[in-house]
Amino acid sequence: PGRALILRAMKSIIASALLVFSLPSSSHAAKVTPTQKVITMMSEMKAKGEKMMEEEQKVYAAYAEWADDRSKELAFDIQDAGAKIEELTAFISKADSDVAQLGKEIEALDAEIDKLSAEKQEATDIRASEHAEYLKVSKDLGESVDALARAVQVVSAQNYDRPQAEALLQSMAKSVPGMPAVLGAFLQQAGAEQQDGAPAVAAYDSQSGGVLALLEGLHKKFKQELADVEEDEANQAHEFSLVELHLSDTITKDTSDRDEKTVLKGERAAASAKAKGDLAETKASKAEDEKLKAEIEATFKNKDAVYQQNQKIREDELKAIAKAIEIISSPAVAGSYATHINFAQRGSQAASFLQMGRSRRRLTSAQRATELLARRAKELGSKALAAVASRVAASPNFSKVIDMIEELVERLKQEAAAEADHKAWCDEQLKANKLKRNKKTARANQLTAEIEGYGAQISEMGQRIDTLTTEQAQLTKAMQEATAIREKEHSENTQAIADAKAGVEAVKSAIVVLKEFYSAQEASLLQQRQVPEMAEYNGMQSNKGGVIGMLEVISSDFARLRAETETAEKAAAMEYDAFMEESTTSKQRKHEEEVKLRLEKDQAEFEKGRTEKNLRATEEELAKANKYFEELKPACLEVQVNWEERVAKRKEEIEALKQAWNILDQKSKQ
Repeated sequence: PGRALILRAMKSIIASALLVFSLPSSSHAAKVTPTQKVITMMSEMKAKGEKMMEEEQKVYAAYAEWADDRSKELAFDIQDAGAKIEELTAFISKADSDVAQLGKEIEALDAEIDKLSAEKQEATDIRASEHAEYLKVSKDLGESVDALARAVQVVSAQNYDRPQAEALLQSMAKSVPGMPAVLGAFLQQAGAEQQDGAPAVAAYDSQSGGVLALLEGLHKKFKQELADVEEDEANQAHEFSLVELHLSDTITKDTSDRDEKTVLKGERAAASAKAKGDLAETKASKAEDEKLKAEIEATFKNKDAVYQQNQKIREDELKAIAKAIEIISSPAVAGSYATHINFAQRGSQAASFLQMGRSRRRLTSAQRATELLARRAKELGSKALAAVASRVAASPNFSKVIDMIEELVERLKQEAAAEADHKAWCDEQLKANKLKRNKKTARANQLTAEIEGYGAQISEMGQRIDTLTTEQAQLTKAMQEATAIREKEHSENTQAIADAKAGVEAVKSAIVVLKEFYSAQEASLLQQRQVPEMAEYNGMQSNKGGVIGMLEVISSDFARLRAETETAEKAAAMEYDAFMEESTTSKQRKHEEEVKLRLEKDQAEFEKGRTEKNLRATEEELAKANKYFEELKPACLEVQVNWEERVAKRKEEIEALKQAWNILDQKSKQ
């Protein structure tokens, strides 16, 4: 390859030499030989190649540094996203586990609260029954104590014997509350004393004193019973207060714990949902960064290969030029040329030939420049090159045309720089806009999925609530129907048992009557067996066994009917009780499930509404991003050719202008 480059360089040098040979001779030209001009030209080519190689190295270094920095930055972002994904995944797992555990704990607390509430209600019912009984008993005893006090006062004030006292108490029992009980106790006590053998004394002292002592004893007894009842009531009330306080405190504590756990469960569920949204966004961002990093690295790899190849070619080219300079500069070439070739000896004929050649070359240079620009304008579709070609063809002033070409080249370079800045801005804006649209689209899709999930949950819970309501109504109806059937069946069984019992008793009575009759006739028959021809009629004793036997069968049928009916009644009662207990439990369980589902449905509807609000906000941001993307399209995307084609075209335009400039510049110097 190096030898081929040297050969190409030599060809270029020979062509340049021919051009130099055609230049007019002057005093200065006599001092500078063509070989020296060729060497100067090749030196300029070498300097230009070295400068271009250095510029390419600077551009590559800047690009390599940017690609490396951007790749490292994306790698750090990807690493951070991976760590965040792991953190969010662990958090979501822990939050979901906490939600499940809190759900179990809430269920356990609900069950405990229901159990304690039932115990409290049962204790309250028992206490209410005990207190009602106490009120009744204490009222009766209090009235009896008051009545005895009045009786003692009356008997103490007058002379009453026992019959008179009894008559007094009977009279007071008609109008004084509690006196009937006092009268009963008085009569019972008096009867007990008479049974013990106490004499009935009518004397005032003994009789009146005995009645008074009896009444005072009853008064003391009833008063003591009243005190005992009040003491029992106080003890029961105190015990109930302690039990109620303990149960109420426990229920309050369990309810507070359940409410706290319910709030915490909702918070953890909301945190889990938010973390899932962040996880989806982080995964999408990580995937986008990984894709961009791969694109940057792939592009850098391709450009690096092109750069290495360019550098190798430039290096070989510079070596070839240096070798050519070395060869041309050697005494074997430069010295021999100066010694043996003398253009000055060609005389006037050669001068005349050169003068004619100048006019032809002047015309040829303008035509060549015009043809070059016109051809490249047609190939590239460049209006600028076509305008310059027309200007070159029409204008005889090369200096003005050259100035115009230089201005156009500078303007194209400025446009290229502006387009490069514009492309960088477009790339930055498009990338940022794409990332934003992708993130908002992913977020909108996630929120839409959450809304659909909430909608499905709400629909499912609504259907379940309707089902539970229907099942509860069906259970209520079935329980009512079962109760009606059971009441009817119980009534029929009770009547059948009563009829069977009455039938048994009636048959037994009939059997007793028949047996008594036939037994009496059998005794008489034994005495009259000696005169059978004149036997007296004693009844149908020959059929008594059949009749009594049939009655006994009927009696056993009645007994069996009673037993079977009683058994059936017990079985039906047990079956009814079991059905009612099972139905009541099932109905209560369904009611509790319905209440719980309604609360969860309300929470789901709240979460759905909040998510829909977030979705609307996200969709608004996505719409803004899409609108901005549409605004970027005309300036950054909707063009006739892409960026690479525009850059290549502008480079070719500049190169064509440079070639035309070189042609015209050479002619201007001539």
